[in-house]
Amino acid sequence: MGKLTLPGALLLVGCGKMGGALLRGWLKEGADPEQVYVVDLAPKELDDVKAAGVHILNHPDQLPGDLKPAIVLLAVKPQFMDEALVHYKKMAGPDTTFLSIAAGKTVAYFKRMLGDDALVVRSMPNTPAAVGRGMTVICRDSRVPANILDLCGQLLSAVGEVAWIDDEELLNQVTAVSGGGPAYVFLLIEALAEAGRVNGLPADLAMQLARSTVCGSGELAYQSSESATALRQAVMSPKGTTLEAVNVLMAEDGIQPLMNRAIAAATRRSRELAN
Repeated sequence: MGKLTLPGALLLVGCGKMGGALLRGWLKEGADPEQVYVVDLAPKELDDVKAAGVHILNHPDQLPGDLKPAIVLLAVKPQFMDEALVHYKKMAGPDTTFLSIAAGKTVAYFKRMLGDDALVVRSMPNTPAAVGRGMTVICRDSRVPANILDLCGQLLSAVGEVAWIDDEELLNQVTAVSGGGPAYVFLLIEALAEAGRVNGLPADLAMQLARSTVCGSGELAYQSSESATALRQAVMSPKGTTLEAVNVLMAEDGIQPLMNRAIAAATRRSRELAN
């Protein structure tokens, strides 16, 4: 990726873990810190970006009165979105696009809060963005200029991979699979470590083995051109120990039907939160 060039001011609303990861990603990609404004009611651990020249504010009233950002990136928690948007409705217009990373908040919701003419782009990132390995899905909106959609992609790809969809409804499934996905992977680490402990390993060694194995396998999957199926099969020897375990995991009552139910439950809940 080349230098991140901003066509105007960039306003980040909310600078928690995800907002902070994005902010540092932009600076790393060469964004001009003087063009970046951050509003967070209780900013923490931002001395480095403040020293770089980013404008750090703890209330929207402190923003320049004539500020018309090209992008307002909304990184506040969904339950605080109503309160936050009140302060930024005046910025809605043809020259400002609101880019949301909040789960469950639809374009229709933002139109109700900001006005029918507001330009809105929805996205769903996940927490590995904190280490530059995030996965973000962005929903295209034909009403948003192509160059601004491209900019949204650049902003979010600063912390990992980006994929695009046209159907906003699919963000419910995206939220279930990749938005919540890191929790499932961490649960796998816990379960693998506990299974090792139950079968006789010291607890600390079991956790070290589980954590390192899952992380290493993820990196191998990331770097390899082979499919996950091929990588799995490469580990299994005929009549070997791994095959015995995989047969249990792939049984009719094994991991796949369980995962199907889990993703269905998360998708259902995402739809409920959107209504």
